[in-house]
Amino acid sequence: MSQDSATATEAARKLTGRRRREVVAVLLFSGGPIFESSIPLSVFGIDRQDAGVPRYRLLVCGGEEGPLRTTGGLELTTPYGLEAISRAGTVVVPAWRSITSPPPAEALDALRRAHEEGARIVGLCTGAFVLAAAGLLDGRPATTHWMYAPTLAKRYPSVHVDPRELFVDDGDVLTSAGTAAGIDLCLHIVRTDHGTEAAGALARRLVVPPRRSGGQERYLDRSLPEEIGSDPLAEVVAWALEHLHEQFDVETLAARAYMSRRTFDRRFRSLTGSAPLQWLITQRVLQAQRLLETSDYSVDEVAGRCGFRSPVALRGHFRRQLGSSPAAYRAAYRARRPQGGMAEASTVIETVVPSQGSPSGRRGMAPSGAGAMPLASAASTGAGDHSLPGPDPYAHGRPALPGQRSAP
Repeated sequence: MSQDSATATEAARKLTGRRRREVVAVLLFSGGPIFESSIPLSVFGIDRQDAGVPRYRLLVCGGEEGPLRTTGGLELTTPYGLEAISRAGTVVVPAWRSITSPPPAEALDALRRAHEEGARIVGLCTGAFVLAAAGLLDGRPATTHWMYAPTLAKRYPSVHVDPRELFVDDGDVLTSAGTAAGIDLCLHIVRTDHGTEAAGALARRLVVPPRRSGGQERYLDRSLPEEIGSDPLAEVVAWALEHLHEQFDVETLAARAYMSRRTFDRRFRSLTGSAPLQWLITQRVLQAQRLLETSDYSVDEVAGRCGFRSPVALRGHFRRQLGSSPAAYRAAYRARRPQGGMAEASTVIETVVPSQGSPSGRRGMAPSGAGAMPLASAASTGAGDHSLPGPDPYAHGRPALPGQRSAP
């Protein structure tokens, strides 16, 4: 029995009262974006048994008094209120209207009670903030839209936020990144409940890949997170980004901030939700990624221009973060852009907010590894070029670009 199947069986045994595994409650709030809200409604609310997709029973519940206003000023009414959650084996919070405002206390109580009674709790995109407010993410790995990850990490320091994952499955609590990643997580739930065939049949009906490789890193923005922009530490971060071609370590950054290493680590993590060493390695890898796309430097030269002490160190960290060797990444990138010689630089590929370290052995997360290795470390594997991932099944004939770690 697979780990996913074992997890599902164990969770099903813990369901109490009237709760049923095939009953899915979707909790909607006023101000929530309509796209994220519609994802679980489409996945779990439409009968597709003719296509081989087992049927779920959907309960659309209002998390507060209606009518609920959503994108474009549309007003919605829900057939059920919070009381209907008592029948659900899975409760989905597709989005929350504002990361700065607290969710209704009654909704948080209903989520806690559902979790205590064995229900699986799912937060899509900013729905993770509702789960965190209910205390359901304490001590757990989680993700959300990369843009809001530092806020989630800062506001709920006991949550192990990983902004690079498309989704995180921690057994009875699951979270996803923004927008389309909600589809990935819902497909994963169907796969966990009913197997790969059922999830594949549903993916074909939705005209989406059954399982996307990679994470959010390719979409991350280089700009400083809002939480650090006005902090004195921002000057140190900006200096580091401008001097990635030099060989320096976290002690150097701490000295520039006039702090001890321990104080700097604590301050940096509280502001960004990430360890400074992991952040620095991630930035060097992303700089290498950009140079591989936009220059003809050899891999050895790229390593030197990104502050790595050796090409072996670059290869090891590059493979851990992006799932590919530098040479293989460059070949795949250029194969997708055959015209016009040198490819243009990607403008949405860098970040100053990498993933926060999380406990090992958590279900649904690939180990980051980068945060635990010194800059001079040499990878024990990944020095050579290996075969690339297969092509996207919905883009025949186009080589796939190796991406970041894929969620299970």
